[in-house]
Amino acid sequence: MDKVRIAFLDRDGVLNVDHGYVYLPEQFEWMPDAKDAIHWLNQEGFKVAVVTNQSGIARGLYTEAQFLALTEWMKSDLALMGAHLDAVYFCPHHPFVGQPPYLLDCDCRKPKPGMLLQGLEEFEAEAQNCFFIGDYHTDMEAAQAAGVQGVLYEGGSLLELARRASLMVR
Repeated sequence: MDKVRIAFLDRDGVLNVDHGYVYLPEQFEWMPDAKDAIHWLNQEGFKVAVVTNQSGIARGLYTEAQFLALTEWMKSDLALMGAHLDAVYFCPHHPFVGQPPYLLDCDCRKPKPGMLLQGLEEFEAEAQNCFFIGDYHTDMEAAQAAGVQGVLYEGGSLLELARRASLMVR
């Protein structure tokens, strides 16, 4: 049986320009080569999983349903080029700001590794066969805590970074 490899990708600031609490398609702007990166990862046999903190839900700025609707729009947009996401993990919680039931110090909010661990378990993958591209130190902390290779995105082509990151887990 082939080993399962997962490319975990942060959303805001990695897949899309972080305009702050993005939840509508008209607010969503793909980062350079982001769709191409997902398509390439699909072709290379990686599972592609989005891992994203969404404290805007806790803050009452948008609902889980609105987040999920944007996620479906993203999937439809990717499908137009033959690309897909295998999973989307999101944390709607915040430990200090928000409304119940989302006002919560949970295990899923990065820098905690809960979402990554969930992906590893669901796909029956070993951490050393996976990487996580994120744009904040909290993403790198979550990767380290899960035993996954963390790769810092600092702008530019996400496709080129995904290609380099894939070499770390072959």
